[in-house]
Amino acid sequence: MEEKPIILFDGVCNFCNSAVQFIIKHDKQGIFQFASLQSSIGKELIETNPALKDIDSVILLQNGIIKTESTAALHISKKLNGWPKFFYIFIIIPAPIRNYFYQLFASNRYRFFGKSETCMIPTKEIRDRFLS
Repeated sequence: MEEKPIILFDGVCNFCNSAVQFIIKHDKQGIFQFASLQSSIGKELIETNPALKDIDSVILLQNGIIKTESTAALHISKKLNGWPKFFYIFIIIPAPIRNYFYQLFASNRYRFFGKSETCMIPTKEIRDRFLS
């Protein structure tokens, strides 16, 4: 049986929280589950997967397969409803090039969008999609 994909995100990043809200809005089937990197499950997943130790942006986990950075973002977009799935076309660009621009943006995300002192608190309607 295929497990639900888990998106790990930076819970104190304002842009990341907005991105999670965007994903929820365009994930009509409720495919994705979420956990912040700062949550106990986020910390546990990172601890059990040493390759994730230095990643501080989006991570997609499904069936033991880990995708990070632009590859994770594009695979997420592929499963969304509507126009966001068309971003997946950028998968044809080699990962090192995609990730260069991804990392450039990610390293400046706090400067552009700010940082929150606490992680987002999900509403009652979506709370069951968040792992703690």
